[in-house]
Amino acid sequence: MALAPSRAGQLCVAAMTDAQNTAPDFRVVVIPVTPFQQNCSLVFHTKTKVGAVVDPGGDVALIRDAIRKTGLAINVIILTHGHIDHAGGATELKEVLGVPVIGPHKADKFLLESLPQSGARFGILTARAVEPDQWTTEGDEIEIGGHDFKVIEAPGHSPGSVVYFCEKARFALMGDVLFRGSIGRTDIPGGNHVQLLSSIREKVLPLGDDVIFLPGHGEASRIGDERLGNPFLQE
Repeated sequence: MALAPSRAGQLCVAAMTDAQNTAPDFRVVVIPVTPFQQNCSLVFHTKTKVGAVVDPGGDVALIRDAIRKTGLAINVIILTHGHIDHAGGATELKEVLGVPVIGPHKADKFLLESLPQSGARFGILTARAVEPDQWTTEGDEIEIGGHDFKVIEAPGHSPGSVVYFCEKARFALMGDVLFRGSIGRTDIPGGNHVQLLSSIREKVLPLGDDVIFLPGHGEASRIGDERLGNPFLQE
């Protein structure tokens, strides 16, 4: 799977290929949102057109337009963690779509409650507090786009950050845990550099070198590529 670099308003469709031993009925559409160009995504089943919105950080009108253009029936909103660029639009989108919000881990409750204040600091005045319908914990299984994703607790960037991993598709929604050539910031409230590296080494890398992941910002990558070439993992 490859995700092309994207600008605000562009839709990048990622196809899972048989060569990857993945599910060919599984697709991801990336919608860069907010001034942070966060990778909000639509994850869906190509036959049923049922899917999820992952990390709607803002620009809800843009997300709704993408849903309309792809003809999807959204049945859930998924959050990887509680930062403004990932969760700022979740409550508004929930009210529009009438679907539940799932995730992240409850340790990010303080971040979700303070989203209006966080948004004001960054000029995102539409951000509202979020109260998830379901918190996630290690080992939970969440259906996203017709496929089962396992919840992996991966604190460090934020206390309640989680990764969603689909074994069948060999694909992970990474949030801001691991990036192509980098890792999540830890110089922010709740961040912990040592804890983040531990999460990556003990929880993420063991998923397998062949696993493709979509991070919260930038291009997709493979875990094996990051194991070998990510400078933060060479410490």
